[in-house]
Amino acid sequence: MHHNLGTSSEADSRTWVLWDGECGFCRRSVSWAVRHDRAGILRPMPYQRAPSPPMTPRLRRACSRAVHVVTPEGRILRAGRAALYIIGACGWPLAAQVLSVPPLVWLVEIGYRIVANNRPLFGRFLLTNEPTDPALTGEV
Repeated sequence: MHHNLGTSSEADSRTWVLWDGECGFCRRSVSWAVRHDRAGILRPMPYQRAPSPPMTPRLRRACSRAVHVVTPEGRILRAGRAALYIIGACGWPLAAQVLSVPPLVWLVEIGYRIVANNRPLFGRFLLTNEPTDPALTGEV
């Protein structure tokens, strides 16, 4: 699903990453992404605390089901495509580009849905040693 919000601030060139702030697995995944985001382009925010813009009522409902990315241009990516954007931003642009091509992107979306629907199970063994960035929990 791709939408376009437009930009609220042309000066902000960072990408919003809207994730479920109540999910420990999601928090560890975002912490991993922030640690690998050497250029500092990702702007992670639990969707429950995201300001408007970029948050809208429609986007809030969608964020309750999948991670979303809002690019500086206002493009919205969700689920597997959002994850691929994040992987590209974290230093693996070629992998993200290759996996974005059908039929591979369809497999990414299926894999994303399987993991998202079973977060407690996958959270037991994926990213278990990832330190959580205190800024992501609101403890700073």
